Amino acid sequence: MGNKTLKEGLKHGDFIVIDLLCLQLCFIVSYWLHMPFENPYSIDSFQYQAVILTTSQLLVIVFTNNYNGILRRGKLEEAWAVFKYIATIMILALIYLFAVKQSTTASRLQLGFTSVTYTIADYILRQLNKLRVFNSSKYRQNRRSVVLITTCDTAENALRALMSDPKHSSYFISGVIVTDSEHHKDEKLGDVPLYSLNSDTLSKLSHGWVDEVFLLQSDNMSFPSELMDNLFRMGITVNYSITPITDGRWPIAEMRRLGPYRVLSSSVSIAPAGEQAVKRLADIIGGLIGCIITLIVFIFLAPVIYIKSPGPIFFAQKRVGQNGKVFLMYKFRSMYMDAEKRKQELMEKNKIENGMMFKMDDDPRIIGSEKKDRHGRPKGIGNFIRRHSIDELPQFYNVLKGNMSLVGTRPPTLDEWEKYDLGHRIRMSIKPGLTGLWQVSGRSRITDFEEVVRLDREYIENQSLLLDAKIILKTVAVVFRGSGAE
Repeated sequence: MGNKTLKEGLKHGDFIVIDLLCLQLCFIVSYWLHMPFENPYSIDSFQYQAVILTTSQLLVIVFTNNYNGILRRGKLEEAWAVFKYIATIMILALIYLFAVKQSTTASRLQLGFTSVTYTIADYILRQLNKLRVFNSSKYRQNRRSVVLITTCDTAENALRALMSDPKHSSYFISGVIVTDSEHHKDEKLGDVPLYSLNSDTLSKLSHGWVDEVFLLQSDNMSFPSELMDNLFRMGITVNYSITPITDGRWPIAEMRRLGPYRVLSSSVSIAPAGEQAVKRLADIIGGLIGCIITLIVFIFLAPVIYIKSPGPIFFAQKRVGQNGKVFLMYKFRSMYMDAEKRKQELMEKNKIENGMMFKMDDDPRIIGSEKKDRHGRPKGIGNFIRRHSIDELPQFYNVLKGNMSLVGTRPPTLDEWEKYDLGHRIRMSIKPGLTGLWQVSGRSRITDFEEVVRLDREYIENQSLLLDAKIILKTVAVVFRGSGAE
């Protein structure tokens, strides 16, 4: 099985199960249409036919791309796909029966009835399963948030075309920005928020959930160079309609389709699909191993944390993930229960300029930090947990869920995110990670947030599986040296 076919098969395993069960059900119903109501598998000749049909079906599933793009097919396309799929199964079965000289003993009526009932039933079941998938909360959560940018006279037709196209139900239009007219706050185009192109709108783009932008340039629309600069500073993937683009600052990464439009898609760094699949597989394996380690550590660490500071063992906090999507990040609690309230009181001691992140020497909020060693350094359990990055272990659960990756950029808190300038947003143009280039470059010593952004951008532009492996190895060394967070 090719990599693409295997990937689609694993992705659409529910459709495979439906097809397998549906064939057996239709085989039984077809038998009852011309024979008594009894078990067809108890009769040797019909049992033999069922085995041949099932074997042919498995061969078609494994060696064809029947499930490629199944969720994007329209009703007529799906009907044709089902017809080809079942016809291929029947042809393979007949070829085998002819080859072993069993074609005369096999029930042709049974094969005919099975073909007809299976075609009808499988088509209906596939359509019903698509409705289930499209209406599931997981599918809606995983859709891409796309903002349309165009002129006022083009916006309505473009929005209608994007939202009505059946091939691209994996995205939703979260906003429409028009470049040539002013609109009031809370104004909508249908159910979609409508904005004018101004600084307030750019701020919304910078701090909202936006996976991609689609720039549809109409005939009377001049090319918005300043807007493109700002979008790339934020690290937002830009799809723009095909026009004579010659500016080398906006590299064209790939050509693809967005709804009915053919677009050029550009991003800071687009990893090949194969590398993305391998990275996700590594995340799943690493997440499983990490969750087991977390459970073992929990058994010994939980009583110590609770005795030193009664309260929850785990600390859950809203963080900003890839492209501005908010998620809950988990940690072992290494601070006292009032840590978040006391943070504002300690902001003047923050080592990071402009409060873009929070880091201070001898943080009094850490459990046991009031105890000092002979050199005057804090030696509480909370300091030990943070120094060896033990507090980060529960984030393996985030990695397993897909909110985070093993390697990426550290996710900011909501208040830090609100302070980001346009050029800072690029940090979250990829999935956040347990570790990253910044962490292994001396995170406790770096106090300039612009240097943090520079290191994160360097990783984003040069990310590869080899670089990830190097960062993971360096992270292990940093953890064992105890040079983690202060």
